Amino acid sequence: MPFIEMTGETLDRLLVEDELHHEDLASAHVDDRTIVRVNPEGDIEVRRPEGWDVIGGLLGEFEERLKRETGLDWA
Repeated sequence: MPFIEMTGETLDRLLVEDELHHEDLASAHVDDRTIVRVNPEGDIEVRRPEGWDVIGGLLGEFEERLKRETGLDWA
């Protein structure tokens, strides 16, 4: 499955009101340097030492926000 990877800092900037909030990221142990990825369905996964952990999802028209904020495409 393709993903767009980014840091926790980038993810925090592109979140909108109906999605996760800064406090939700903190409680999931996501900080500015944490590696995260989003798939085309909007699932947010966090890189942990033992693998990837799903912590939530993006809603609505997130694809353009992702591409604009990261400068990346699905890979």
